[in-house]
Amino acid sequence: QVQLVESGGGLVQPGGSLRLSCAASRIIFSINAMGWYRQAPGKQRELVAAITTGGSTNYLDSVKGRFTISRDNAKDTVWLQMNSLKPEDTAVYYCNAVVVVLAKKYEYWGQGTQVTVSS
Repeated sequence: QVQLVESGGGLVQPGGSLRLSCAASRIIFSINAMGWYRQAPGKQRELVAAITTGGSTNYLDSVKGRFTISRDNAKDTVWLQMNSLKPEDTAVYYCNAVVVVLAKKYEYWGQGTQVTVSS
C-alpha cells in the first residue's frame, strides 16, 4: 500500500508563502497522478491542485496564479508552492496519489498538514 508523508505546513501571515512536500513510498505500481486537497472546518474537502505523470496540471480557480504544483516522478514526490496566501487558504492540506491497475483506480491519502494564514 502506498504511503504518503507530508511536510511543510504551519502558520504564516497573509501575503506570505509556504511550500508543502509529499513523498510517496511502498510503491509497487506507478503513480498516475498526484495532488493536493484541502479541507477547512465545516467545509467539504476540495481539490487544490493536481499533476499527472506527464506534467499536466489542474488548479482550483481561487489559487490560480498563486499556487504552483510540481512533481519529481523519479522520486515520487510532489510539492505545492503557495504564495500570496490568504486567510481563506487556512485548512488541512492532504496529499493524494492515484494508481490505476488493470483499469481500476486506487486512491491514497496522506495524514494531512495544517496551514494557517493569520496575522
